[in-house]
Amino acid sequence: MDQNGYLMRVETFREAMERYVDENGSRAGLSLSTPEEVVKYCKDYGVTSIRLWFTDILGFLKSFAITPAELAGAFEEGMGFDGSSIEGYQRIQESDMVAFPLAPTAQLIPFKIGGSKSIRMFSEVRNPDGTTYASDPREILKRALGGLERHGFSHMNIGPEAEYYYFRDETSPTILDQAGYFDIVPVDLGEDLREATVFALESMGIPVEYMHHEVAPSQHEIDLKYQEALRMADALQTHKWLVKEVARRNGVYATFMPKPLYGENGSGMHTHLSIFKGRRTNAFFSKKDRYHLSDVAKHFLGGVLIHAREMALVTNQWTNSYKRLVVGFEAPVYIAWAERNRSALVRVPVYKPGKELATRIELRFPDAACNPYLAFAVMLAAGLDGLDRKLPAPEPMQRDLYELTPVEREQLQIESLPHDLYEAIRVAESSALIKDTLGEDVLAKLVETKLTDFDRFRTYISPLDLQEHLRL
Repeated sequence: MDQNGYLMRVETFREAMERYVDENGSRAGLSLSTPEEVVKYCKDYGVTSIRLWFTDILGFLKSFAITPAELAGAFEEGMGFDGSSIEGYQRIQESDMVAFPLAPTAQLIPFKIGGSKSIRMFSEVRNPDGTTYASDPREILKRALGGLERHGFSHMNIGPEAEYYYFRDETSPTILDQAGYFDIVPVDLGEDLREATVFALESMGIPVEYMHHEVAPSQHEIDLKYQEALRMADALQTHKWLVKEVARRNGVYATFMPKPLYGENGSGMHTHLSIFKGRRTNAFFSKKDRYHLSDVAKHFLGGVLIHAREMALVTNQWTNSYKRLVVGFEAPVYIAWAERNRSALVRVPVYKPGKELATRIELRFPDAACNPYLAFAVMLAAGLDGLDRKLPAPEPMQRDLYELTPVEREQLQIESLPHDLYEAIRVAESSALIKDTLGEDVLAKLVETKLTDFDRFRTYISPLDLQEHLRL
């Protein structure tokens, strides 16, 4: 790769984005709230393509475009589409679905697509009779969030740390650099791409907290600033799309594959979580507790730990996910919690000890290749179940969990996450919590799809198989 040419290309792309969003009043994101405001914006700024987004059961973004002439009608009556062609949606005999754009989610895409000036809106998926489609992942999260109000809480904040890799192209995992954790230019060749992606995110109203090179060569991280769970799920879907699209437009390839390189760290999505009563009262905080955790936080933590094995199918849904979840690569395996001990499945960060708004728990096992709507939903359901049952949180684990012997782990009653996708499927399949949270139809479809995935990899003859076994 011509490094100078690559860096100039990224810089030119960034400058073009800046001019584009300035011309269209979108540097800090749009603040539209009603259909009338969206229609007016499209007319005032000459938007020619409106992209309606929603998500399939596996977390892949789906989109179709309408013209400005159809926009007012879309807000009033929705836009029909074939639900039987979307993974996890309707069967062929009941395929008609309707997407209703959500005006508050309207944002300008910070570059033209096919020559068109475009905005995107997330959509509410409904049945033809106007009722909400219960198996839409976004609706599943909304339904789960309803449990907060029943417990006297106002909202759940989420802050994900989605790691990913840049490669030369999509055909093979050829790295861009040999940089490591927090390295800077000139060894970090992805910094300009990250900067361009951060600008794109903030121009779409998504605030960013951190960005840096990660531990492995060519591995990176952009952390979104925490916000309410449903908004964060939308933001994370946008984030993943922008990371990949900004990379593609600059001649490289980005992937959120959990473990793309043998012998290197995988890409996780450490997820910071807290629940609130009103704007400023963190229900997880206690000034008196030695860990600054309230009883609510401890019961919630107890629920997350006891249901972690069941949640794994949703938070780590690919065969490749379990190649990341192994000892020795900074990925958690054993079900315990700690403060500064990063070998634990769940951590309570102590960057700002005793600060109420900073008190939260960090789930270290999810990866960004999950469906965020479903993942956030099961995280919340597990925690609220712990709260309902007043499950205790065990004492934090101070020892390095990776160094414990199997006998020591058994004596301490420390379980492990599923070892592979098949075990995760079987554990989730028998989970009442997962069935209640996702709905019976979604869980059944997820199990069916993932069993097919597992079988494909189970029966594949890999180069390693041939290398090790051909001589038998």
